[in-house]
Amino acid sequence: MRGMDGLGALGATYLSDIAAAADEAALEALRIALLGRKGAISLRMRALGGMDPEARRAAAPALNGLRDEVEAAFRARRAALADAALAARLAAEWLDVTLPARPRPAGTVHPVTQVMDELTAIFADMGFAVAEGPQVETDWHNFDALNIPPEHPARQEHDTFFLHRAEGDNRPPHVLRTHTSPVQIRAMLARGAPLRVIAPGRVYRLDMDQTHTPMFHQVEGLAIDRELSMAQLKWVLEEFCRAFFEVEGVELRFRASHFPFTEPSAEVDIRCSWADGQLRIGEGESWLEILGSGMVHPNVLRAGGVDPDRWQGFAFGMGIDRIAMLKYGIPDLRAFFESDLRWLRHYGFAALDIPALPAGLSR
Repeated sequence: MRGMDGLGALGATYLSDIAAAADEAALEALRIALLGRKGAISLRMRALGGMDPEARRAAAPALNGLRDEVEAAFRARRAALADAALAARLAAEWLDVTLPARPRPAGTVHPVTQVMDELTAIFADMGFAVAEGPQVETDWHNFDALNIPPEHPARQEHDTFFLHRAEGDNRPPHVLRTHTSPVQIRAMLARGAPLRVIAPGRVYRLDMDQTHTPMFHQVEGLAIDRELSMAQLKWVLEEFCRAFFEVEGVELRFRASHFPFTEPSAEVDIRCSWADGQLRIGEGESWLEILGSGMVHPNVLRAGGVDPDRWQGFAFGMGIDRIAMLKYGIPDLRAFFESDLRWLRHYGFAALDIPALPAGLSR
């Protein structure tokens, strides 16, 4: 019984120590010291096995009672510490909701989105509607309907993202669209002629280096009517460049080229200067290629369900990322896709400043 003497005094000491534990770490260290494998109470519990039966029957109830009391004290202290921590957190995070709202950082519009809105405003003023189509296209819409022959390099796997087809899958091949020209086919099939649409959106090509990305943005334009010619195409493009670059006069140069979906086809350059390393549109002695264009090939009209003997049209296409870089002086294409908030705050636009021709596109 001598090892069990003074349990009452020990219990009072233990309870006092538990109540004085300042935090969870101190409380856990004390629990191990008392109830751990080599703790003071655990050692006394093991000592019961060496006592004679009569002494064990006398000491066991007192020792079990002490252990239960200590465990209850630990639970109570742990709950009290948790309540105190919660109270401190609530006090620190307290907010008076009656105070005036604090200003928060405003979001900005990405330059690509801004330029898409500018394009839409300009071409809408000329009577063009916006047409959309899927980014996963059939091989027919993306190539065949656009008069692109099977042996064309664009149809090779090293240039185009083809979707995998399981063995036995008889559905037509699908690709990530390489241009937004398939939207022209879908617009012709859905709306017929006459027609004036632009098709802005994402496109994908297997081209990755310092000046190219595998995903980028294009806008295609299509006009179909009875008596359209290259003269109307030239006027539309001149008016677009004048409005988009916000200059009084522009001069375009058409160079003969080849695209499978237009005949005749032309690359379009714009007169510019690079004085002091700064691009100025409409002046100088330099020329800068900005887009491709031409009269719609009869085979493309037929694929769209339009009779080429009764209707004719013109089409054009340009890279949205490229003209955004030219207009807003953005030096690196890769920055468009890096999600750098500092870059976006610098080059971004106010969300509520919607581009409009009367008020100016880039306010």
